[in-house]
Amino acid sequence: MAVNKVTWAHVGRVTEPGRYMYKFGWLTISADDLAVWKQYPNAAFTLYSTAAKPPSEDEIEEEVAEEFRLGIFELDNSNDSKAEE
Repeated sequence: MAVNKVTWAHVGRVTEPGRYMYKFGWLTISADDLAVWKQYPNAAFTLYSTAAKPPSEDEIEEEVAEEFRLGIFELDNSNDSKAEE
């Protein structure tokens, strides 16, 4: 998997918690995740894979997408002022 961190911009600045399909698989975004992004719009969350449900008979021949959630996040400090100097 090439994607290991995502920002709010990467996921289209979603505004509601839910389960969304992206190129890398399904991503569940919680209300708490959105609260972080609303306070820190440039925060980057680490993705972690969750246990996917076993495929149904209809899905056996189709590719089953992976399931992800947002884990720990880091803040982008590149816009901090140099007031501490």
